[in-house]
Amino acid sequence: MSDRLLEAVCQLAKDAGELVLQVYRSDFEVLDKDDGSPVTLADRLAEDCILEGLGRISPGVPVVAEEAIAAGHRPQVGDVFWLVDPLDGTREFVSRNGEFTVNIALIESGRPRLGVVLAPALGCLFAGGRAGQVAFREMAGTRVPIRARPAPPEGITVIASRAHGDAQALDAFLSNRKVAAMLQAGSSLKLCRIAEGAADLYPRFGRTMEWDIAAGQAVLEAAGGRVETLDGAALGYGKPDFENPHFVACGV
Repeated sequence: MSDRLLEAVCQLAKDAGELVLQVYRSDFEVLDKDDGSPVTLADRLAEDCILEGLGRISPGVPVVAEEAIAAGHRPQVGDVFWLVDPLDGTREFVSRNGEFTVNIALIESGRPRLGVVLAPALGCLFAGGRAGQVAFREMAGTRVPIRARPAPPEGITVIASRAHGDAQALDAFLSNRKVAAMLQAGSSLKLCRIAEGAADLYPRFGRTMEWDIAAGQAVLEAAGGRVETLDGAALGYGKPDFENPHFVACGV
């Protein structure tokens, strides 16, 4: 992975984010997909932008994109492919709380090697590549390096989904842990909050797809954190149905 590639993907996320914001500021229509989840024009415009851009940046590399999959277009993937969620957190988008993201990740040998997460309404971009080496947050054109933190002795800050998850399973998982605070956030921002040291643990007991998590996982791992299944294995990619098991994201 080169710095040039990471920069190109950052710019591509920003281009898609501008299209998302144009719709966000309008009186947009909300439709339902076959699985009952919402979709808007922003999802489709952003995905088209990203697909065109990735075709230029890395011609021939397969792209698994959420809306294309929903439309029945499932590419054959090999050792290297892209995962794209053009608008993660459509419910947050519809409710206009700003906590939605554009997610782009590069997968190599079943692992997320590069990831960009843009929260366009918040003016905040997170990026990471080369696990444990390069992770930063950009706001107003200024970049600062980010790093996951060790668990504070006074107790961990747990971050959970605003709209999804299993509250009973979460309570059981946390029963033997010293918890100082509980936060909520939408979309892949939960992983990024751990990456920047604002939270420590994100247990997810609910359905997620690979494109929901990959970019945030790349950022978190670049910042020194990790994402594991409940049995302690690294969360991998390229599964036949692209569906994730339950997992736990944590800092150092």
